[in-house]
Amino acid sequence: MTSQRTRDRLVSRLRAEGIRNEAVLDVIRNTPRHLFVDEALASRAYEDTALPIGYNQTISQPYVVAAMTNLVVSGKPSKVLEIGTGSGYQAAILAPLVDKVYTVERIEPLAVQARQRFRKLGLRNIRASYSDGTEGLPDFAPYDAIITTAATEKIPEALLEQLSPKGGRLVIPVGGRDRQTLTLVTRNGDSYEQEQLDSVIFVPLLTGQV
Repeated sequence: MTSQRTRDRLVSRLRAEGIRNEAVLDVIRNTPRHLFVDEALASRAYEDTALPIGYNQTISQPYVVAAMTNLVVSGKPSKVLEIGTGSGYQAAILAPLVDKVYTVERIEPLAVQARQRFRKLGLRNIRASYSDGTEGLPDFAPYDAIITTAATEKIPEALLEQLSPKGGRLVIPVGGRDRQTLTLVTRNGDSYEQEQLDSVIFVPLLTGQV
């Protein structure tokens, strides 16, 4: 169930669901998602569904990963910040498509596991940090794009401030537990334009480190 044919089937499904960016589809085809889940769930790794990764967190549904990645790379970014490393899968999908990925995780065991996966896969352009994602990662700002893999009712000011003023794009689920909307925020100078996209379900964006 981790064969290339199984991966190809997933890509065909994503294409049928409206994902048209062939570069994004190629990366998903070539990235071993089964390495980002517990061994007991490896047989389900190429289903188009979210899966648990422990600590009340999930690895996102491949369609959502593809759609969010497409929103990020459409702006042709060089430097991207991810809030919520989780298993590391989203960062691994971004890594072949941009020059540098910064990713932060507030749950230390997940941050450690993700770093190990990045090393195993030879993904040298990912810098992973154990820190509070609501604060962003100011040391390396500004970012051409920021992608947030957890939902918030109010977009953190720190993330808006760390966007590049030259068309920086923030992809973030906005809303409470029952209703969330994937939102694209584009910064031009001191103005921010919001566009609401698909309905989604993500774990909440929490403060602090554990």
